[in-house]
Amino acid sequence: MPEHYDARETENPAARDAALFARLPAALEAALGTPAYAAHLGGVDPAAVTDRAALARLPVLRKGEMPARQREGLPFGGFVPVAPGRFARLFTSPGPIFEPQRGGDDPWGGARCLHAAGFRPGDVVLNTFGYHLTPGGFIFDTAARALGCAVIPAGPGNTEQQLDLIEAYRPAGYCGTPDFLKILVEAGRAASRDVSSLRKALVSGAAFPPSLQQAVAGLGIEAYQAYATADVGFIAYETPAREGLLVNEDLILEIVRPGTGDPVPEGEVGEIVVTVLDPDRPLIRYALGDLTAALPGASPCGRTGPRIRGWMGRADQAAKVKGMFVRPEQVAEIARRHPELKRLRLVVTRADETDAMTLRAETDQDVSAEAVAETLRAVTKLKGAVALVPPGSLPNDGKVIADERPAG
Repeated sequence: MPEHYDARETENPAARDAALFARLPAALEAALGTPAYAAHLGGVDPAAVTDRAALARLPVLRKGEMPARQREGLPFGGFVPVAPGRFARLFTSPGPIFEPQRGGDDPWGGARCLHAAGFRPGDVVLNTFGYHLTPGGFIFDTAARALGCAVIPAGPGNTEQQLDLIEAYRPAGYCGTPDFLKILVEAGRAASRDVSSLRKALVSGAAFPPSLQQAVAGLGIEAYQAYATADVGFIAYETPAREGLLVNEDLILEIVRPGTGDPVPEGEVGEIVVTVLDPDRPLIRYALGDLTAALPGASPCGRTGPRIRGWMGRADQAAKVKGMFVRPEQVAEIARRHPELKRLRLVVTRADETDAMTLRAETDQDVSAEAVAETLRAVTKLKGAVALVPPGSLPNDGKVIADERPAG
C-alpha cells in the first residue's frame, strides 16, 4: 500500500509554494469580482501577489466578522462570486455563518488526511459527524468517498443504533469526535457487542488530550487528529510521525500576530490565517481566530509540507475593563506606535474592587514607560500601568490580552 496519497506530499517545498502562488492571482481576481472583497482589498493588482511577502501586505478578513458581514447582504455578504443555486449544498454553522459546498469530488480536501490516518480504498467508514444543516458530516463523508471508502452516514448520538450498524457493516474506520469514539466502544464492550472491527479513526471537533489519546489507544484503535473548520475544510492533519500537524497541500497558511496581519517568526505562537484558492469560493487571508505555531524542519514521515503544533487556543481575546472592551487590535496599535517594543501582553486584574490593567512590554532599548502609558490611555481610553521587561520574559503562547481576574 502506498505510504503517501500523492507525489505532492513529498514535493520540494519551494516548488509546492511556487505552484500555490501561481494559482493565487486567479483566486484574487475572482474575489475582486465580488462587491465585498472589492471594497475589502481595495485596488490590489492580482498579478502582483505572487509570493508570501506580497500576500502579507493584504488585509486579513476575520471569521468573527462574518456573521455581521453576511447579515448586510444575505446569504454570503457579497464575498462569493457564484450564485447560491450553482452550489451542490448550502449550510449554516454557529454564528450563524452561511457556507456553500465547493465543487469537486473532495470539496474540502480531506482524502489525503484520511489516507495519512491509515484509511484505504474499500474500507467501510462510520461517520458520526452531523449531517443536519452544518457541513461537518459532509466534509468527512465526501473525503472518505473520494478516497474510495464506503460511508455509513450515522451522525452523532443513538449509541444503540450505532452498535447495530457496527455489527452489521463491520466498519474499519471511524470519523467523529474523540470523546464519542470512547463512549461508543466502551458502551459496546459493556453490552457484549462486537465492535472489534473498528481499528482506525480520524477525529476532530473536540479536544484530544494525551489522556484521551491513551484511552483510545488502549481500546485497540489507532486514532489521528485533523484540524478542520466548516468554512475552510481540512486545514492540517496528523501523520504516523506524530509530530505536529501537516498543513493541507491545497492551502496557503500563515501565522500572524493576534490583532494584526503581520506574520510572526517561526516558532512564535500566533493566529492562523488561511487562503483558499477556489475561484468559486475564494477565501483571502481569512483569520480563523485560532492560535498555533510553526514547527521547524520536515516531518519524519517523509512529507515535506509545513507543520503546525495544532490548536493552541483562541486569538480573539477581548476583555471588558471598567465597562469598555479592550481588543488585540488595540495592543497591536500600541506596538505600531512604539516599534522599539517587542512582544506585548496586557494583563487585566482586579484590585480594591476595581479593574486594573498593566501592559507588560519586552524591550532591549531605553524606552519611556510614561510615553507608552500615555499611548495605552489614548488607544484604549483607559488608564493602565506599564512594565518594561527584557526580551524573552513573556510566555510564547500567543496571548496579547490576559484576563487574570478571579471568576465569579
